[in-house]
Amino acid sequence: MDHFPIYLSTKGQRIVLSGGGEAAMAKLRLLLKTQARIDVFSPAPAPEITAWAEQHRLTLHTRALRRGDVLGAALFYAADENAAEDARTAAIARAEGALVNIVDNLHDSAFITPAIVDRDPVTIAIGTEGAAPVLARAIKADLEERLPTTLGTLARIGKGFRKMADALPFGRPRRDFWRDYYFGAGPRAVADGKAAVENALNTLLSDHQSRAARAGHIVFVGGGPGDPELLTLKARRALDEADVVIYDRLISPEILELARREALMIDVGKEGFGPSTAQETINDLLVEHAQAGAQVVRLKSGDATVFGRLDEEIDAVDAHGIGWHIVPGITSASAAVATIGQSLTKRGRNASVRFLTGHDMKGFADHDWAALARPGEVAAIYMGKKSARFIQGRLLMHGADRATPVTLVENASRADQRIVETTLDRLPTDLTAANLTGPALTFYGLAPRAAARATTELFQEEMA
Repeated sequence: MDHFPIYLSTKGQRIVLSGGGEAAMAKLRLLLKTQARIDVFSPAPAPEITAWAEQHRLTLHTRALRRGDVLGAALFYAADENAAEDARTAAIARAEGALVNIVDNLHDSAFITPAIVDRDPVTIAIGTEGAAPVLARAIKADLEERLPTTLGTLARIGKGFRKMADALPFGRPRRDFWRDYYFGAGPRAVADGKAAVENALNTLLSDHQSRAARAGHIVFVGGGPGDPELLTLKARRALDEADVVIYDRLISPEILELARREALMIDVGKEGFGPSTAQETINDLLVEHAQAGAQVVRLKSGDATVFGRLDEEIDAVDAHGIGWHIVPGITSASAAVATIGQSLTKRGRNASVRFLTGHDMKGFADHDWAALARPGEVAAIYMGKKSARFIQGRLLMHGADRATPVTLVENASRADQRIVETTLDRLPTDLTAANLTGPALTFYGLAPRAAARATTELFQEEMA
């Protein structure tokens, strides 16, 4: 992020602009929505700018900007649409202490003006750091359609009610109140005018004051394989409502960013054959925060019900009478098999698929190797990197074909995803050569389709 987005108070501030053409008018249409004192310098201003001056919406100086004109200004816009003149006026403004924006010159500007969706006092700023103005405008148009014009009215009335709402306890009780207002009582009342909205607020506050405190609750959420676009809508809502998020090591930073900024984030990462948070510690954290009344999200990679130690945690919270529910996620096998363009089952090949773990609490995990070694069998092996040689040995011992295809997908669905195509015979050798450092899903009995392989290679080139 090259530009940090902030909202600048303009009330009583002085903003100076040099220019009188189309670029100047585009900036002024935004600036005139503020409470700033606006000075415009232009020897030949457009009629619209002259009209705004006559309406006392800005002060117009029908001459070129000179030294001393920007003193005391917070912001300066160079909008003469002439590189030499813009450079001259920008130099004056910098010397006189203003932040400078040169229209269509990102490199020499100290700040940028984003596209804005205006539902005063609700404003949404959209910026692409100059990379894609067309995209910013498209996002703006989409949001304009989505956000009702009454949103500003609701926000203004709600702002005036905030001190009254402080009668509710801080945290979740207040958030629940405001959620009910903005997404329920407020929109229903706004068509009948301000008085109806204010009555709805008073009624809603009385209702919330009489409610018993919400009991703590735990949501076991499957965070998917890492791509935030593969997160379910229920998972998104759970993250948005969580007071505490207890998350695993494999949860991607992009998904963690979706949690409420105020939420307490607790890393309880586990690593096979490496540093781990004790399961008992995780259980204690779940119980502690839920008993304190928090809405807790236990965020697990993939699907919480697949190799996620879910039962141990449910048993722990059940022992304390704490409520919980499960939000399933896309397991890594589903994301990885989609990446290689294959199906986990296929008529005439395999009527079932095994989900296996490469190691368990006792070490390398043993399975029905004789059944798996039969031709046409397919297995998705989790945590199989360190146990690859063990798995190879067991399968060959039970008669598996050395030429059986094996595919490993590292960081499935993520930008740094890698695919290793090999055979059972070459599995340990090719795995060592690949030097995979991230989590990997091993498919026994599946090879990538050619089209999927080409698509993946193209995607990786684009991300490089």
